[in-house]
Amino acid sequence: MNREWARTLLGADPVPWILASLEPYAAWAALTGVLGLPEADVRVVRARLEVLADARVKTLLEELPAWGEGDVPGHHSAAFLPNRLNLLADMGVRGGDDERVDALLDAMLAHQDREGRFLTWGRYPGRPEPAWGTLSCDTNAITDVLLRFGRGGDERVARALARIGDDAAETPQGRGWRCIPEKHTLFRGPGRKADACPQVTLEALRALSQVPPPDRPSWLADAARTPLAVWRRRAGERPYSFGHGYQFKSVKWPDMWYGVLWVLETVGRFPELWRGEAVREEDRRSVAELAACLIAYNFAEDGRVTPRRTYRGFEAFSFGQKREPSPFATARCLTALARVADLAEEIHQVDVQSLPSSKGGSGSVVPPPRGWPFARPAEPPPCLLHLFPEVPSSVEEVVRGRALEAGRYLFGAAPRVERVASATPVSRRPVGAMRRPLR
Repeated sequence: MNREWARTLLGADPVPWILASLEPYAAWAALTGVLGLPEADVRVVRARLEVLADARVKTLLEELPAWGEGDVPGHHSAAFLPNRLNLLADMGVRGGDDERVDALLDAMLAHQDREGRFLTWGRYPGRPEPAWGTLSCDTNAITDVLLRFGRGGDERVARALARIGDDAAETPQGRGWRCIPEKHTLFRGPGRKADACPQVTLEALRALSQVPPPDRPSWLADAARTPLAVWRRRAGERPYSFGHGYQFKSVKWPDMWYGVLWVLETVGRFPELWRGEAVREEDRRSVAELAACLIAYNFAEDGRVTPRRTYRGFEAFSFGQKREPSPFATARCLTALARVADLAEEIHQVDVQSLPSSKGGSGSVVPPPRGWPFARPAEPPPCLLHLFPEVPSSVEEVVRGRALEAGRYLFGAAPRVERVASATPVSRRPVGAMRRPLR
């Protein structure tokens, strides 16, 4: 895939730096999500083997919570099992890779109500003890995870997908998904009963995006426009618990909840929103604005992402700290941008500080930590991939060099590959020095 869009938007191409890092899951994410290599490609397969051998990934697998036991954390918690499994899927873990994951997927499939919704064990208001129940943000998230791990051929998953389709409704924001009350206690999440829930709608779209296009509902593209409508209406409407200010624009890692990356990564699966005969100019503009905000509030001038907000419990990973750039966080953001790369010129022209403020805020947009748009280099900077004639031939060398440096001789003897990110030295000023005080 041509990555000139990365230089247009970021002023630099961080892919060589990602591939040369000691994070195999970052390399896998870049190979598949940015370079567009298929899962069956030998370089992707080798990167996945490195992911499964990684000690940090093994720890994540060992610490997966049980399903149907104890107190289940909230849906926005990093300890909620579907969120943990989504993170592992983002890293390259698949069904059949680990017996513990497969057993948890079986446990999820084992609990489904008569209407096709998957159930979650937990405490619900009005019930003295934990019990099985379901909200839309339970069944939609579980269905998405089951599909990502290859369980789409199961009849129970087909029933859940049909239920997601039936649960879609016309709302003031457009066709989307509301928070449907738990049927035993009638408990539901906060917000207006008639409104679309932003998180539930994204989860439904993510699940349905994995259905082959000929089998998708005819109205799915219209539903994919709803998150864009919610974004456009942010100055006059604020969905309860879902704002669009600084916290929306600065990703919290690992990403698993409503925010600019989750919205862009989801709507980016529906290119008909900005490409083709049925395009609406307002949707195209909204996609460009979201991409511009993702860049301005998360990327540095060298095209790398240093996390600004993190969940606890991931300190062993680069995306769990706030001091240094994270190859995995960078790869995840690049994956979302790669999907809308044909809008690069329009994204580059967006002035994020002139965008309307979100309702409930101070009335003025909090500026990004540094100037935007970034300056474009006169010439592409020298990078690791330029040392090789073609990208595919270099990937194996990068992975081989990374394995040697980590002390894992996965591919036999090979010459060490020097990591060269750019001929221009990168500023080492502290992250804090690049921030502006919040007003």
